[in-house]
Amino acid sequence: MSGEPGQVSVVPPPGEVEAGSGVHIVVEYCEPCGFEATYLELASAVKEEYPGIEIESRHGGTGAFEIEINGQLVFSKLENGGFPYEKDLIEAIRRASNGEPLEKITNSRPPCVIL
Repeated sequence: MSGEPGQVSVVPPPGEVEAGSGVHIVVEYCEPCGFEATYLELASAVKEEYPGIEIESRHGGTGAFEIEINGQLVFSKLENGGFPYEKDLIEAIRRASNGEPLEKITNSRPPCVIL
């Protein structure tokens, strides 16, 4: 029971620990390629879902849009040719915040749409 000496509550009281805290995301993107807007859009969606998350941006090489979660590469535009779907990144963050193993995101949306 909680309150007994030596026992720690597994579930923190509401508002004490934000979902996603302890998860560190690094997004490396090609600024001259115009990928900053995509980064900002993705970062906004992630922050909306996980306000306590730490997101760091870095300028990368030509064509890059690479995402690491806690030091593990989970998405590479250089490998996939497109950008990650928000839902896939949100799922990867959920897994990381729960201590589950991360898998590489292989689904990607095209980098541009021609109408």
